[in-house]
Amino acid sequence: MANTDTIQVSSLPLPPMQYVNQYTDELIRRGRAPKPPPPITDTYHMFGNAFNTEESIIRPLESQGIKRLYPLHFDRRRELKKLNQSLLANFLDLLDLLVNCPDSPRRAEKVEDLSLLFIHIHHLLNEFRPHQARETLRVMMELQKRQRIETANRFQKHLDKVMDILQQAIHNLPEPMEFDSKLMIETDLLMNKEKDENADGNADPCFIGDRIMCSIVDNMQ
Repeated sequence: MANTDTIQVSSLPLPPMQYVNQYTDELIRRGRAPKPPPPITDTYHMFGNAFNTEESIIRPLESQGIKRLYPLHFDRRRELKKLNQSLLANFLDLLDLLVNCPDSPRRAEKVEDLSLLFIHIHHLLNEFRPHQARETLRVMMELQKRQRIETANRFQKHLDKVMDILQQAIHNLPEPMEFDSKLMIETDLLMNKEKDENADGNADPCFIGDRIMCSIVDNMQ
């Protein structure tokens, strides 16, 4: 019977374990984990291309040895539409050459033109990336702010409800019983009498607390 269990495949490669194993909790606690590499201050290579840290994130086309097809000051939306139309026209020209003259040397020229147009479109789209990053950050911060405000409002509602319950419980508490001076005097007399009877050996079998309680009940009636 064939194994029908699905195998989960990650879309990203696994991290280098020989590097991850050097940053365990024990090594970090003991201070034996390697220090991070220092920041690059000069040039570096990535994907086979050389980059300079002092250059802007979106490098100009001239620094990459690519001919610019639009002026320095332009409307990006308008130029993107023009490049899209030129891309469609050159693609139709390439199809016409492939149908009528497949061995024509102009075919390579059309392929280069299409490649140049794609590079320009890609470059213009990349110039929108900083704006996209700022807008994404703004939306994310607004969402976090709204979530915090909603959490604070819910907490305040629960706090108000708890305060109302406490106030209602305090309001429903019975009033403390006020003992008048007569009752206090009678209580003192009963306690003194109890002491005297105990001293004489003629103690009353009734407990002093019971007599005091009976006296309080009689006064309440």
